[in-house]
Amino acid sequence: MDTGDLSNETYRAILSEAESFNHDLTLQFGVLSGSCKNEEEFIEKSIELIEEMKSYNECDLMDMFFGNPPEKKEFLKVLETILDNIEEVKKIPPHKRTYFYE
Repeated sequence: MDTGDLSNETYRAILSEAESFNHDLTLQFGVLSGSCKNEEEFIEKSIELIEEMKSYNECDLMDMFFGNPPEKKEFLKVLETILDNIEEVKKIPPHKRTYFYE
């Protein structure tokens, strides 16, 4: 699926939040969307990715942020914010979410 297929709520919760922190973080979720069949799978895989990212060491962060890693504390903070956002989205039934193309 493409990120354009996501509901506005999911897009804002994950991609917009990531972009407001760092474009390189957004890229991780954008690439992830390409391996997902639908929004629900994207949400679940995003949670898994975030849990994995929480354990990244300095070398992993250097790679992910192309040699310019953020402060680890700030990185972990934004991951928690995205997780909180996802929990709010999950409270909205999929058929009640809004889409750009509607």
